[in-house]
Amino acid sequence: MYDDPNVVLHCEKIDKIYPGTKALDQVSFDLLKGKVNVLIGENGAGKSTLMKMIAGIEQPSAGKMYMDGEEVVFKDTSAARAKGIGIIHQELSLFPNLTVYQNIYMCHEKRKGLFLDDRKHIEGAKAILKRLEHEIPPDTMVGDLRVGQQQMVEIARNLVEDDLRVLIMDEPTSSLSAAEVKVLFKIMRELLQQGLSIVYISHRLEEIMEIGDHVTILRDGKYVADADVKDIDLPWIVENMVGKNTQYHRFTRSIDLNKAEKVLECNHIYLPKPGGGWLLEDVNMYLKKGEVLGIYGLLGAGRSELFECLMGMRPEHTGEVIYQGKPMKIGDIADQLNAGFALVPEDRQRQGLVQSLDICKNASLASLTDFLTGFLMNYPAEEKAVDEQIKDLHIKVADKHLPILSLSGGNQQKVVIAKGLMTKPTVLLMDEPSRGIDIGAKTEVFEIIHEFSERGLSIIVISSELKEIMAIADRIYVLSNGKCTAELSGDEITEDNLVRASYAGLGTGKSAS
Repeated sequence: MYDDPNVVLHCEKIDKIYPGTKALDQVSFDLLKGKVNVLIGENGAGKSTLMKMIAGIEQPSAGKMYMDGEEVVFKDTSAARAKGIGIIHQELSLFPNLTVYQNIYMCHEKRKGLFLDDRKHIEGAKAILKRLEHEIPPDTMVGDLRVGQQQMVEIARNLVEDDLRVLIMDEPTSSLSAAEVKVLFKIMRELLQQGLSIVYISHRLEEIMEIGDHVTILRDGKYVADADVKDIDLPWIVENMVGKNTQYHRFTRSIDLNKAEKVLECNHIYLPKPGGGWLLEDVNMYLKKGEVLGIYGLLGAGRSELFECLMGMRPEHTGEVIYQGKPMKIGDIADQLNAGFALVPEDRQRQGLVQSLDICKNASLASLTDFLTGFLMNYPAEEKAVDEQIKDLHIKVADKHLPILSLSGGNQQKVVIAKGLMTKPTVLLMDEPSRGIDIGAKTEVFEIIHEFSERGLSIIVISSELKEIMAIADRIYVLSNGKCTAELSGDEITEDNLVRASYAGLGTGKSAS
C-alpha cells in the first residue's frame, strides 16, 4: 500500500533482468502529479527500460507499482492505457504505409455503425495537428514525411486520447527544430494545466532546465539522486549523471592539415527540388586527408541531401566530384561503398539497423564480402572483426549475438558507426552521429571521431548542436536554403558566425570556394 496525494504513480524497488545484464537494480521512482518529471542518465542507465515498465511494454523482474494507493500490474500496453498512461517512444513506432490520420487514430478508432468513421478521424487529426502548429494534410502517407514531422505525428497520437493521466515522452525533441521544440513546450504547459502528469526523458540538458519541474537521475540501472529543478544547476546534473563534470573540448591535432592533400572536392553541386527550385544550389566544398569537416545549418538546409548525393542516393544531382585527384562518376550505394565512402545515417532505426538481426550481423552487414572464402562465410574472421570494433568503440554489450534492440540507444548508434568503419572507408559521412546519445556517450563518440581522423580517415560530420560542431570540426561549412553561405576555420568558428550564416543572406567568414 502506497498513498501520497502528490504522487500519481510510485515504483518500488523495480528490477529488470535481461540475459547477461541487469537493466534496473532496485529503482524506486515517484511520478509527481501535475509536474514535468524529468528522468535522465547516460545511455544504458535504464531510463527507457523503466518507462517501458510503466507503459506496460515490459514487465518488472521484481518490485511493485502503485496508482491511487493500490498496487497495479500492467501485463500489456492496453492495461496501462486503461489507467490513462500513454508513451511517445524515442524510436518512432509509426506505420509508414498508412496516412497521417490513420496513424493518429490507430488502436483508438472512431466508429459509425460497423464502419470506421474516417470523417471524424480526418477532422480530429486536423484539429490536433493545428494545435501542434503542423497542419500536415491528414491523408499524407507518413513514409513521405521528414523525421521531424513524423515525430509530431507520434506526439499527436497520444494527445487525441481524452482519458490520459500520464504522458511519457522519451526523447521527443531529438528530431525537432528549435521552433518545433517551442511549440511542444507550449503544449506541455497546457497539458499540465489540465492536470496531466508528464515524464520527460532528454539528453538536451538546457531543455531540462527550461521545461522540467523535478529531476531524477539513474546511472548503470540504479537510482542516483533527485531534486526540484529550481534547486539545481547543469554542473549538478552532469556530475550525478557521469560521476564527473564533463564538458566539450576541442581536440589538439597532431597532423598539419595545411599540408594535407585534398581527398574530395565538390564543385557546383545542384540538386533539383520536385516542383521547381533547388535542394542544393551551387554548393562548392573540399575535404582534406585526416580532416574532420563540419556541416552546420538549420533543418531543411540541404545537409542530409549533400550526403545522399555523395552516396549515390540522388542520381538526379549535377556537378563535379573529384575524389583522390580524379573526376568521379558517382554510382549506386554499393559502388560508393566499394570506392571508399561510408555513411552513418541520421535515423539509425530506419536506415542504419536491421532490427531482426543480432548485434554482430548488424555491425558486419555492409562488409560481408570481406569475409567470403569462395562461396562460404568465414565466420571466425567476421566475429573477430566485430570484436575489434566493439573494443575500439567501447560498445557496452554482454553478448554480440543478442538482439540489436537489447542495446541502449547510444550503443545502437555505436553499432551503426562500427558498420561504417568495418567497410574500411577513406571518407566517412556522419549525419547527426550524437542524436539520442547522452553527454557521456557523446564525449566517447567525439573521441572516436578524433582518433580515426588522426589515423588518416577523412570525416564529414553534420550536427545541429552548435557546441558539438565547434568542438569536433577542424573547419565548418554552413548551409542555408541549399546554398553554402560560409566556410569557417580557426578563430572564425564562433556561435555568432555559425548562427548568422545559417540564415540565408547573413553569411559571415570566407565565402565557400
